[in-house]
Amino acid sequence: MGVGIGAGGGHRGLRVCFNALMKKPFPALARTTRGFTWIEILLVLVVLGVLALMAIPSLTEATVRRQVKEALALADIAKAGVQAAYTLTGDLPADNKAAGLPDADKIVSILVRSVTVKQGAITLEFGNNAHKQLEGKHVTLRPALVPGEPRVPISWLCHSVPVPTNMQARGADETDVRNDMLPVECRGPAA
Repeated sequence: MGVGIGAGGGHRGLRVCFNALMKKPFPALARTTRGFTWIEILLVLVVLGVLALMAIPSLTEATVRRQVKEALALADIAKAGVQAAYTLTGDLPADNKAAGLPDADKIVSILVRSVTVKQGAITLEFGNNAHKQLEGKHVTLRPALVPGEPRVPISWLCHSVPVPTNMQARGADETDVRNDMLPVECRGPAA
């Protein structure tokens, strides 16, 4: 049961003698150096997979919202034409031609297939390289104006944004993009 240290048998140095009970001097250390089992590794991989699957939809929605927001910048071309026509005539333009704009299919971008003016409202149709969830969908910007005051600048309302006090919204809202995929400025206060 003991350890014997001694010099003998023609050996120089120390000799350590263990008895039969001490064949495994450190059993706790031997147990911790085994590593992970296959089950533990598989459980970690499953948890990581579930977390990744939970993250993908939120990334997709963020991408779609970003694309809608980027596409709205193209409407600035039509906004200027509608504002100019309203300021000159006192009436909102009925179509692209009345707003002094090219045909709807000529106002395009990487994300937008066409920009259409109808009774002053500007509708963007998604296409080209837009996300597949936006393909063929529409977002409408409606003009809000002070009646009888063509010199007052038009405010633009995206989808369900409420009409400001003392103003009237004109044109039909043709937005068919899901509300959760619209940028915040298009959702209104209830979103």
